[in-house]
Amino acid sequence: MDISKDQIATLLDHDLHASAQMLGCFLVSSTSANPETSPQLKAENLILLGDSLFRDREYRRAIHTYKQALQYCKIIPKQNSTSARTSLSSRSSSPSSFNASAINENEVKFKIASCHSSLNETRLALAEMEGIPSKARTLQMSLLMAKLFRNSRHNRYAIACYRECLRNCPYVMEAIIALAELGVAAKDIISLFSQTSYKSGRTPFEHIDSNRWLQRYVEAQCCVASNDYKGGLELFAELLQRFPSNIHILLETAKVEAIIGKSDEAIVNFEKVRSLDPFLITYMDEYAILLKGKSDYTKLNKLVHDLLSIDPTRPEVFVALSVLWERKDERGALSYAEKSIRIDERHIPAYIMKGNILLSLKRPEVAVIAFRGAHDLRADLRSYQGLVHSYLAFSKTKEALHAAREAMKAMPQSAKALKLVGDVHASNSSGREKAKKFYESALRLEPGYFGAALALAELHCVEGRNGDAVSLLERYVKDWADDSLHVKLAQVYAATNALQEALSHYQAALRLNPQNEAAKKGLERLEKQMKGVDPDAPEEDEENEVEDADEEPDEIELLRE
Repeated sequence: MDISKDQIATLLDHDLHASAQMLGCFLVSSTSANPETSPQLKAENLILLGDSLFRDREYRRAIHTYKQALQYCKIIPKQNSTSARTSLSSRSSSPSSFNASAINENEVKFKIASCHSSLNETRLALAEMEGIPSKARTLQMSLLMAKLFRNSRHNRYAIACYRECLRNCPYVMEAIIALAELGVAAKDIISLFSQTSYKSGRTPFEHIDSNRWLQRYVEAQCCVASNDYKGGLELFAELLQRFPSNIHILLETAKVEAIIGKSDEAIVNFEKVRSLDPFLITYMDEYAILLKGKSDYTKLNKLVHDLLSIDPTRPEVFVALSVLWERKDERGALSYAEKSIRIDERHIPAYIMKGNILLSLKRPEVAVIAFRGAHDLRADLRSYQGLVHSYLAFSKTKEALHAAREAMKAMPQSAKALKLVGDVHASNSSGREKAKKFYESALRLEPGYFGAALALAELHCVEGRNGDAVSLLERYVKDWADDSLHVKLAQVYAATNALQEALSHYQAALRLNPQNEAAKKGLERLEKQMKGVDPDAPEEDEENEVEDADEEPDEIELLRE
């Protein structure tokens, strides 16, 4: 034969999968036209062609080709099939393994399942994987099986598969994180490490890992998964002492800090990560959300530009685009968030972003669905906040209170959860006294929590206690430099006609954050008030301002087109 399998295997080894695919067509057609070619050889050739299609991300063609190969396997004499499986007992089952000359039907089924998984066809992928006997599954097969079960919400089966992964190898970090998120206790995960079977006289795990850093990592992930954010951060900090500038731990730390509202600390850690690895995309959408919260559009614009140049297909990139576009085009921002979800149905920041945009568009009923999607994937503080605020937006007070109490139960030491319950009570005039108690409890638990201070000040203002609001906020301004506090103080002073004091605080807010939109607009209104002009009258250059607002970064415009 003019074409050999070795030639195609060589091309695949060098990642020349397009050439391998074309050559594979020659190989398959030459053997199929020859009636003397054995079924095993035809199957082997089809598998090689399928491998090249898989590498070229032509998953549907790969599935079709692999299934053709399995049809030939059915007519291979039994003894040949048995010896082929035996000869491959030590071979990797990865879809990117191309060098074998014999056939292992379980590996082919795994490759078909991998294709279905890449196409987000979880049910079909599971059907293929369930055709592989449990004793024949490799570590990689067990991990895929676990992910598929989890995506199908068959959590009990997913846990069993993730456990099996750790029994085979304690360093499968994905399995550790998944088990923590599925509610498995740290001690139960750690106990799996001692069950690892070591071959060739290797030292047992507990002896080679005398410093127990992996156990600390497990404990940290379990703390975060159970909403013990303080405990998780302490353990991550301990790990950072042993592994300084560890990008993964810095990212995990920043992610938790972002969730609990420690924005400044999270930004510092995200920026440290970017200085260590400017091409990293993981969690960069979380960083984008924080930059928008700080109104730092210069850094946000650069971040999005960088992410687009690295890999424009990742879900994080579309969330970052959504964040950037929200200020100018909320519907466009919504489409980017939805695109992120289509890429990865388990990408939590996309659901959070989508929910917040829908709230801003005054579509709280649909926002609830988005926040519920995030909550089902991981019930953290932000999903609870989204649910509560969405329910309140269309007067579903009972549902809002249920979600807030659920958050308080899940996070009993969280000032943010206490504030959520206060927010629900504050939405009704009869519940304001209860709201006040929850806000005060939140401030006792976390004295530096601005959100509770601002909410309590707002409650004072609603009930006409502007003096109490001023004294509360002035107390915080002395110790905490925060632009939002200055804006609230300015608003209270402006409402009581103390215009000079209001002016002073608006200016202080803009010194801290020149991009604070609330301070800019408040200052404009205040200046009109001081001049005796109606603050609601339109400005002469309003048309020009609208034109300026429509200007967009060139690279973003190109992407939209």
